[in-house]
Amino acid sequence: MRDLITALGLALVIEGAVYALFPDRMRRLILEVSRQPSAALRIGGLAAAVLGFVIVWLMRGGLSAGGF
Repeated sequence: MRDLITALGLALVIEGAVYALFPDRMRRLILEVSRQPSAALRIGGLAAAVLGFVIVWLMRGGLSAGGF
């Protein structure tokens, strides 16, 4: 549970920093994303989730920790 809260906190720090540093660019990016078809967003979200899972899995030991 502690790792989950730490990860959520880190995500908020990164997202907040991006909005604070590049507010106009983020506004344009949001408008561009809103024009994308749902299928493209779904595929992108799934790819990001899988990549995130793989990164966490590898950092936690990956195959050396017994795999799944």
